[in-house]
Amino acid sequence: MSASYPATRLRRTRASAWSRALHRENLLTPADLIWPLFVTEGTGTEEPIGSLPGVSRWSVDLMAPRAKEAMALGIPCLALFPNTQAQRRSDDGREALNPDNLMCRAIRAIRDACGEGIGVLTDVALDPYTSHGQDGLVDPAGYVLNDATVEVLVGQSLNQAAAGADVIAPSDMMDGRISAIRAALEGDGHVNVQIMSYAAKYASAFYGPFRDAVGSSGLLKGDKKTYQMDPANGEEALREVAMDIAEGADSVMVKPGLPYLDIVRRVKERFEVPVFAYQVSGEYAMIEHAAAAGAGERDALVLETLLAFKRAGCSGVLTYHAAHAARLLGA
Repeated sequence: MSASYPATRLRRTRASAWSRALHRENLLTPADLIWPLFVTEGTGTEEPIGSLPGVSRWSVDLMAPRAKEAMALGIPCLALFPNTQAQRRSDDGREALNPDNLMCRAIRAIRDACGEGIGVLTDVALDPYTSHGQDGLVDPAGYVLNDATVEVLVGQSLNQAAAGADVIAPSDMMDGRISAIRAALEGDGHVNVQIMSYAAKYASAFYGPFRDAVGSSGLLKGDKKTYQMDPANGEEALREVAMDIAEGADSVMVKPGLPYLDIVRRVKERFEVPVFAYQVSGEYAMIEHAAAAGAGERDALVLETLLAFKRAGCSGVLTYHAAHAARLLGA
């Protein structure tokens, strides 16, 4: 009696490294990565962030070396976030409009050192500048005001564009801010400045270390649930994305990352636009702490999670592991 064998053996193409490479559906490269950097005051200053192992705040004069490092690694873009001094914070976040604030000085430092050799993405929101830690202006009851905030965000965007930003990335989640910023950029001659909208940004528990990094965690009064999205909602994310695309966004972002890969996939399939994800501080910290505890091999965890973003449909990923991952990919 002859044995019966399966005509199809899916393991055939997995049997050797060359064949696995040939049949690989998704590829992760350094060009898929955006490296978030935190900027602080001082000279020659590096401030390690306790809740983000391996991540530091850097003074403006050390931005150029970071940018040159990114270029050498093949990372195409940096994302900047300022740690504004307490005395420069105010209820109305006016420091965001200062043409000599930390963000603008960092942009100019990178431009002076690297020219157009690397992209600079800048965060647009008021939480790094407000004394209350909210992303916008608040009324006496603590409610974040939408339209009044948008007016300030427009000024903040023009300020950053004038300093040399390539990509304006509004992370505030105010309604209508993309159309207002797009119109202002066009009117001021910044026609090639891109907008990457934080279109689906959730009121997540994964942001804690980031708030430590920008100095807002101890300042935050209340929460951000009246403007950031409910983690229970998916259809709402599609409405947010549709609105931001219609208003002039060049690309959209989903934040956080791994817990929301279903949203990434739905956005990509519905709109066929460039979709980015932010592997946020809490996600990064979990990998670092898991590796430190011996619960997983760090390099493998880093690359597998980043590849998951590509598989879900991301054009790129903002990740604090960008430089480390780029070195692994270039090895």
